[in-house]
Amino acid sequence: MAPEPQRTARIEARIAPDALETVRRAAQIQGRSLSDFVVAAAQEAAQKTLAEAELLRLSREAQEKFAALLLNPPAPSDALRRALERHGEMIRG
Repeated sequence: MAPEPQRTARIEARIAPDALETVRRAAQIQGRSLSDFVVAAAQEAAQKTLAEAELLRLSREAQEKFAALLLNPPAPSDALRRALERHGEMIRG
């Protein structure tokens, strides 16, 4: 079994008595302490929130336009050509 991570921070929260009883019952069902249950639930919610924030959602029209541009990219502009040339000069020295 992996060692438990060292806990060095503390948080506090106010909770309604009925909500506390619900959380306490859920922790008991899982065989966890109230603290462990709350920390695990908070981490799971945080990971889900971060994953959703990193997910890019496009409308169907935007998806089709994106795919079309990947399959048939436009010709590079003059500015892009100059930037590529300057990049090459910097890399080659």
